[in-house]
Amino acid sequence: MFEKLLIWLLCGINAILVWTKLPPLPGGPKLDLDRFELTWSDEFCGDALDLEKWNGHGFRNDVAHKRRDGYWAMDVARVENGRLHIPSVYLEEGAAGGPAGYYSLGIDTRGLFSQKFGYFEARCILPKGVGLWSAFWMMPEAFGTTPGDGQTGAEVDIYESAYWGEPWPKRNSVSSAIHYGGYGENLRSAGVGRWFVSRPYGSFHTYGVEWNENEYIFYIDGRETGRSDFGGVCQNELYLLLSVEHQFGGWAGDIRENKPCELTDFVIDYVRVYQYKELVVLE
Repeated sequence: MFEKLLIWLLCGINAILVWTKLPPLPGGPKLDLDRFELTWSDEFCGDALDLEKWNGHGFRNDVAHKRRDGYWAMDVARVENGRLHIPSVYLEEGAAGGPAGYYSLGIDTRGLFSQKFGYFEARCILPKGVGLWSAFWMMPEAFGTTPGDGQTGAEVDIYESAYWGEPWPKRNSVSSAIHYGGYGENLRSAGVGRWFVSRPYGSFHTYGVEWNENEYIFYIDGRETGRSDFGGVCQNELYLLLSVEHQFGGWAGDIRENKPCELTDFVIDYVRVYQYKELVVLE
């Protein structure tokens, strides 16, 4: 009974938020994790990033990589107290052979781990700062150059955060989206929604997606936020990504507007992947 009352209350609050054009609260049905079993995880228990689980996304681990208006380098990340820290820093001397500039990191499990269907979740604190674009997402093996529908392969953005430059409460929000068709003229994209999160830049929250044969179901802190089957649901394995990108303008704003002390780390407590104990096929 209490669960139903809570959902009704959240629905009422969200109706007001939608009417006022503000991001709604995550208030859908609660995730039933008992339907799943753990298949892969990184709890970041060591003293360095586990290179048997993660690669640099699109670049060799020993060299810097230009990404949007900044650079990615494995050297800037650190693991401490059971958490992965990805900072956003300006380095006069560069890193990993790269020039002076803003540095962060994007990593993936490509070639190391991928899975078809299940539940995928990260627990993290988002990085704070204008011009920062952090994300937890999934990709198929050859998405960038292979056109096709969503069943062939899709980029699933479990969460993206690029809103620090907006007024409160919009800055305390994240969005989810789906893309298919490759990164060219055939690209097709659809937003799933945008939701308010309490203190996302100062406290841990979980961001996840349940993926089955028929749809993607998105969650924040175990509460459903939205569903989509845009383009047809992917029927092939996807790998995982974590990233922080920098911009000099555009969606996230201009990172150069921040003082160095204003930028905070992307802190990841864990990443976990589950498979269905019994695969649910919806009619």
